[in-house]
Amino acid sequence: MHHHYWQGAFIGDDEAARRLETLPAAVEAALAAPLDTETVLAACDTLAKALRDPAHPVRARLAPHVPAGEDAGVLLGELAAFLDRAALSRKLRRELGGTAPQRLTRPDAKETVYEAWAPVGLVAHIAPGNAATVAPLSLVEGLLAGNVNVLKTSSADTLLAQHLLAELAALDPSGAVAERVIVLRFSSGRQDWLKLMCAPADAVAVWGGEAAVEGVAAHVPAGCRLVEWGHKISFAYLTRDAWADEATLAALAADVCLFEQQACSSPQVVYLDTEDADEVFAFAERFAAVLAGMPAAGGDPLDPAEEAELTTTELIARLEEHLGLTRVHAAPDGSWRVMADTRPALTASPLHRSVWVKPLPRKGLIGALRPMRRYLQTAGIAGSRTDVAELSATVLAAGATRVTPVGAMTAGYSGEPHDGVYALQRYSRRVAVQADERFATTACLDDLARTPDFPAPAGPLLDKAAVQDRNHDVARGDAELYFRSGGSTGTPALSLFSWDDYDTQMHAAARGLLAAGYDPARDRTANLFYCGGMYGSFISFFSILERLGGVQIPMAAGPDHRATAEAIVAHEVDTLFGMPSYLWQLLHEQEDALRSYGGIRKIFYGGEHFTEEQRRTLAGTFGIEVIRSITYGSTDLGPLGYQCAESSGSVHHLHADLHTLEILDVAADEPVGPGETGRLVFTTRARRGQHLDRYVIGDLGRALPGRCPCGSHAPRFELLGRLGDVMRVATYFLNYRRFVAIAEESLRFVGELQVVLDNDGAREGLTIRMERTEATDAAAARDAFLSGYPELRTAVDEKLLDLTVETVDGASLDRTPASGKLRTVVDNR
Repeated sequence: MHHHYWQGAFIGDDEAARRLETLPAAVEAALAAPLDTETVLAACDTLAKALRDPAHPVRARLAPHVPAGEDAGVLLGELAAFLDRAALSRKLRRELGGTAPQRLTRPDAKETVYEAWAPVGLVAHIAPGNAATVAPLSLVEGLLAGNVNVLKTSSADTLLAQHLLAELAALDPSGAVAERVIVLRFSSGRQDWLKLMCAPADAVAVWGGEAAVEGVAAHVPAGCRLVEWGHKISFAYLTRDAWADEATLAALAADVCLFEQQACSSPQVVYLDTEDADEVFAFAERFAAVLAGMPAAGGDPLDPAEEAELTTTELIARLEEHLGLTRVHAAPDGSWRVMADTRPALTASPLHRSVWVKPLPRKGLIGALRPMRRYLQTAGIAGSRTDVAELSATVLAAGATRVTPVGAMTAGYSGEPHDGVYALQRYSRRVAVQADERFATTACLDDLARTPDFPAPAGPLLDKAAVQDRNHDVARGDAELYFRSGGSTGTPALSLFSWDDYDTQMHAAARGLLAAGYDPARDRTANLFYCGGMYGSFISFFSILERLGGVQIPMAAGPDHRATAEAIVAHEVDTLFGMPSYLWQLLHEQEDALRSYGGIRKIFYGGEHFTEEQRRTLAGTFGIEVIRSITYGSTDLGPLGYQCAESSGSVHHLHADLHTLEILDVAADEPVGPGETGRLVFTTRARRGQHLDRYVIGDLGRALPGRCPCGSHAPRFELLGRLGDVMRVATYFLNYRRFVAIAEESLRFVGELQVVLDNDGAREGLTIRMERTEATDAAAARDAFLSGYPELRTAVDEKLLDLTVETVDGASLDRTPASGKLRTVVDNR
């Protein structure tokens, strides 16, 4: 029989024995290629969806391996809940600080120091018998931390763990998960296998009691981390008011009966805040009556050893009644027992609805409990709000690791620490790299080494309308932040984010800003993006600067340019964030004041582009040294690309840790050739509530070959306008960017330009509105456009189109009210 799963294949005993001899070499080979957390999350989430679907073939394949007596639907549902992307992402954020903890990033953006959580290497998991979900889920935790994992299951167990993890590995097309999964089934008596399994391990996780831990510890090499998930004792603590409350007693009985005290968090002892033995005896009698009214226990009969322990414990307690130390209340059929004891020392219960009741005034809590601190887990406290606060601090000081209300002792929450530690941290190392000033613009060290490897996108293409329709499907718990687009390309669209998604995106944009040359240690920044009306630019860059720890003067774009310029001078601002059209207006309207100040050195812009002529003017007139895109993104997808110190014009690096980029033909849904222009299609990996796969964002671009001179492996692309820049006019397709290029090259035009389309019924009209400058001549401009754009001249000559050129004040150009963006094409037809 092939009882063992080894890196993608089921094998028998002989082959497993042979491979165990070569385990160190297999581990080294697997660790040579890093494992992206996203790879594990994607496979786990796909498996979770399969486990929830009663008709899925995965469930059919796993059902025969569900242990006898277990409800297959319930057990597989529990596994699905753990493997769900949202649950695992929450676990990663809580325990390791984010969903990509293995990436070497700067915890303090002002320093070139990089930290990450790295795998310990090989984790050996020694699972307990008769706990079907523990074994595979322990290994998944090891995978989330990036480790190679070898799991031992009991020889009495079914092959559920082997087959479940084989299904998980099969859902990863890269094969990286399979390389890190080994599952063996053998008896603990097979010490030679246990030794071979533990010898090369960097951490050994063992589940079970003291004897199990001691048996494994003998094989743990020096320096190897031993992670004990041993048996624990939990107790309830009731104040006087609480123990008089019938509802509290009912909740306590529920805690005792749920799981028949087999959970470590089930109460074995009930402490009363008193020194009076009579009060203890009276409470025990009342609680016995409540326990007697609980539904009968189900499940298999107790084995002889369990029966013997129950009988012995009850008999000794009854004998001590003659000494006045105890009083026992028990069911005639032995199905429950309440044992009152006047001695406060913590005593383990024989379980199966067997409860000790003891006196323990709060002043004696630490003295009574601390000797058992290694075994303490949950304290269920019932009392007033003040009591709960005070007693929580005391029992935690005594050694307990969890405090819950009575009635919820066995309940947990997603991301909860286990036995006082985070499992993922126990399976990880915190590592650091100190670098010199050459790395000032490198936000993530991994970008210089490799590109994250995500599965290829699949499924239908989505347009903006489809994404808006999906807003109705976003769960309320995932819709925590609402933004609207600026509306520059149509009706403003609504985008929904969870706070976790927003935080991930702001950190990514912050890393991009470092790459572009922003220096949080020195730059003094005026945030001049637009704000209000659910528009997100100002808020987002406020958040980005917060994460970078940069100096920020959060003014926002406003109509009073004089006041803005005065604030820039007063607060010694040297860096401006904002829209090009707004910054252009501000600088030229307040040219005298800002040139006299002479302190502005950097501009980071978003939403639009500066032309080359505008860049030359900004450098020559105002002394601006750095003019770069602050980010390339959209309201729905967040930051998509960033510029580095080697980027120019509209060239950006992809945020490859967040997104996958495809470039598809404009007319067909297929990839363009190398270097050809096409539609940019993004699949985002960093959204909890919305799955935006293959989103056609409406921009055109092309991929740039080769590695960037900055050293980053992140793919590069060049933005080449929007699909909306192309206008169908008088039977011809005309491109807005062509008009801008002609104005820049032929007229040395440095202002803003807008195209307005009309139709008076006889023929169409195209008006080019140009920002008025001293050098702008409307007639000369008209001639330049006609001579530089053959299709335009033909349309005019054939009297299909009326062409007009106007020079206007920049403030009179049409803009979107939310963002202040220039409306490049205004179609009034």
